Amino acid sequence: MRLSTRNQLTGTVTEVSPGAVMATVKVKLDGGEQIVTASITKEAVEELGLEPGVAATVLVKSTEVMLGVE
Repeated sequence: MRLSTRNQLTGTVTEVSPGAVMATVKVKLDGGEQIVTASITKEAVEELGLEPGVAATVLVKSTEVMLGVE
């Protein structure tokens, strides 16, 4: 598979929380304790076979990243 997305982070799925239409998937990145959380469709979770223990690549393609603190 060849992708143009430059920000590719490999890891392992640690948690999948499905809702009615969307699901939250947590991926622990290789080489550390960082967790990335993605919101994807429930259908995508099923099609990709995502479940805890599955190796996954997090692809980040965005023109901006926003953070907020109080």
